[in-house]
Amino acid sequence: MVDSNMDLEEFPNQFEALAKEVTTFVNCLNEFPEFTDEAVNASISSFEGDLKYWANCLNNYRGQLRYPAVQRYVQDLALEMGEHIDSITSTLSMFIEVGVPTIRFAQKHGATNLLNLSTVATFFSAVTATTLQFSFELENTTGDAVNSFWFLSLVFSIAAAVNSLLGLTWKQAMYRSPGHRVPWWVLIWIKRSPLIFLVLSVACFSIGLCLFTYASGQSRVTSTITTVFTVFTSFGLAAVSAWFASERWAFTHHRGKKWLGDILVEVNEKFLQLPGISSITHGLRLSSEWASMRVASAGTKLRRVKSITKSIISSDGEKASDVENGIAMTLSPDDMNVSSLALGRRRPSETGPASALVDYSTVAPASGSPIPMSPNGSLNSPTSPTSLSTGRQLWRNAFRTVKMSTAISNPMVTRSPRRQRTTSSSLIPTDRKRIMAEPPVKAIVRSRVAKLVPKLKCLEPTQDMAAHQALVRHLQFSPDGKLLATSSWDRTSVIFRVQNSVITHHRTLAHAKGFVGQVAWSPTGHLLLTKLNRAVKVWTQDGVCQRTIERPAYVESITWFPGGEAFLSVEGSNVTKLDLKGKVLGTYGFGSMKLQDVAVTPDCTRLLGVGPLLESPGGLRPSKSRAEKRLTVYNLDRKEIEHATPVLNDVKDITLARSSRAGLVALVSYENKAPPQLWKLEMVKDVARLTLRHTYMPKTQVDFAGPSYFGGKNDELVLCAGKAGDIHIWDQESGALLHHVRAQDLGGDLTCIAWNHAEDNPFMFATGSHDGALRIWTKLERQSETHSSVLDDQHPFTRSSSPSEMEDMQHTDSPLTQQEFESSFANSRESLDTGTGPSTTSGNRERVVAFATTHPLNAAADLEGLS
Repeated sequence: MVDSNMDLEEFPNQFEALAKEVTTFVNCLNEFPEFTDEAVNASISSFEGDLKYWANCLNNYRGQLRYPAVQRYVQDLALEMGEHIDSITSTLSMFIEVGVPTIRFAQKHGATNLLNLSTVATFFSAVTATTLQFSFELENTTGDAVNSFWFLSLVFSIAAAVNSLLGLTWKQAMYRSPGHRVPWWVLIWIKRSPLIFLVLSVACFSIGLCLFTYASGQSRVTSTITTVFTVFTSFGLAAVSAWFASERWAFTHHRGKKWLGDILVEVNEKFLQLPGISSITHGLRLSSEWASMRVASAGTKLRRVKSITKSIISSDGEKASDVENGIAMTLSPDDMNVSSLALGRRRPSETGPASALVDYSTVAPASGSPIPMSPNGSLNSPTSPTSLSTGRQLWRNAFRTVKMSTAISNPMVTRSPRRQRTTSSSLIPTDRKRIMAEPPVKAIVRSRVAKLVPKLKCLEPTQDMAAHQALVRHLQFSPDGKLLATSSWDRTSVIFRVQNSVITHHRTLAHAKGFVGQVAWSPTGHLLLTKLNRAVKVWTQDGVCQRTIERPAYVESITWFPGGEAFLSVEGSNVTKLDLKGKVLGTYGFGSMKLQDVAVTPDCTRLLGVGPLLESPGGLRPSKSRAEKRLTVYNLDRKEIEHATPVLNDVKDITLARSSRAGLVALVSYENKAPPQLWKLEMVKDVARLTLRHTYMPKTQVDFAGPSYFGGKNDELVLCAGKAGDIHIWDQESGALLHHVRAQDLGGDLTCIAWNHAEDNPFMFATGSHDGALRIWTKLERQSETHSSVLDDQHPFTRSSSPSEMEDMQHTDSPLTQQEFESSFANSRESLDTGTGPSTTSGNRERVVAFATTHPLNAAADLEGLS
């Protein structure tokens, strides 16, 4: 029962309670010893492990479960729970279809066995009682032994019959306790004693029977035969009983993962590896190989003799000349009948339409006369003049049958639908209320966005060069925009000069070992850091390596301190502060997090770190679900984690904006198909925490390549690249998709992207690809330009993700709805048309946008690409 008034702080307790309930459920299923479904056990155990892991992680957010970020994380956990429930439902369906009938059959079969066992034991007790009538009067010693064994046989048979009926009654009782709640000796007595007592009864009766032949004075032949066959049957009974007992032990000891035959093979191999046994086995192997070689040699000689004999016979010229001269061979009627029956059983697919079955009764001569045959073995009959074409047809049909069989044996593989996971960007009701309460975008923002669109639309590739021989891992422009640094898996890093939106090669930085995973310009742009696996190199602009700083652990990423006097090295769960000489200035621990990247606030008081949890606070790990990831605020003064925000997607990178009217904001990038997000650092009761501002949704689902970056002179843009070659550019404040470059327009995949913040008119950015190519994007210079009004009455401004039709437009999660955005922009248009627009800092600024000559008609259509 779901309680709608349940306190959100009770979620961890609810997860733990649900974990206990699913454990109880699987234990109840396992109470049926007749059938154990490992698939059901595995799916439920996985769900139980993830529930305990989630509960343990959520306990760390006590008092914060009402925050929107934590509620979004809980909603994503609900989707993970849905996948678990789907898996359990599927396995339970198979259990109902297969397991339940198996359990019913096993229970019925067990009841039938007990009933049959009781019947046999009752019959055997009657036989034993009858034979006692012939032996109870024997007074010698042997007769006393006979009576003793037969009386024991009678006792055991009666016990077997009674215990069988007792076990049958217990199995059919509705009030019986589950197997794990019954004492072990009671279970053994009910389940095993009837068969054991019956075996003992048979053994005692057999021994007494052998002794009775001697005690009653039977002939020696009778006594010997009875003893021999009794021993033989008893040995078989003992061997089968031992095999059954061994199988039971193997199933219990190995939990059904190994058969008894496999265990015997392993024991045999270990036995053969003993020192003395191995030498004997080696000798026997050599002897068998020698004998095999001798037999093979004899067979070869025999085949040679046969071939020589055939050649001698063929030299007489009798059979060979018959064949060469075309003399007909003969076939007896009996052989003809066998051949006719064999051919008559062919399938139509083997003979084909052109080779109908021949009625050999019409061509067979009189009884006893031979049937003529041609030299090639076909019948010389007037009704089959085209025997050669029939054989070819048979071969053709045989090949066709093989091809059809091959095609049928390779059916098409059906794909099961996959659940689409929702990112942690879904807006919950509390977020929507908070967002709706915010004021609409100001006119200055609308004007700025309107001017950004044409500046982005005119960007196109202007340079394409082979910068590296392997994948380009990272790019970064210097703060002044005059240099571009690249890193690659070909163990080099290249510095390019940037002048008039054109790059030229400046220096190549060679590395003796290891891939170059990252480059980082200092805040002044005078020094460059390159990251290796376990080292960081410091370079000048001219390509001089000043120092190589070795590190004891793997370096995940590097980040400069705002002043440029030191940098941070992310190593596992720790962040190490180093100066340019490699001296350790401080170490900051993030607990059980495996950090991927960090960023430093401009006042150098806090670190923002992102990465997954290695384990929960209680030491638990997820069974099937994705591990929890965190966005962490670390206080450098107190050296402790100040606040943590959980997310479920694979977070990879975090970047702080240099300036923003919204305050201090950070751009968080994820791996795979999760879109980038903008988070704001806010102070709540003297505690810094991150709150979600935007999720930048692409036009279509994209597999993103590398981290996302801020663009524009004042970080007013957000851009990221897709692995297939897509490029998306959003407005940072409104979250509108301003420009989208499709993958087919690029003609290649992308691995990274970088923006030149120093270039504002025109914009400029660079992209790298898997083949080592470097591509520069900017505006080509045109000789003539024309001006066109941005605001066209025939094309209303809409928040679309591309200049396509209105029906295909997609929207980005942002603090402004589509209706509000269109209304605000309509007011702006009226103000601009009447010339009474609101006063801004650029009051005399011209309200027109220039377009290239080749695109005079697309100005209004470009505005529809804003979403």
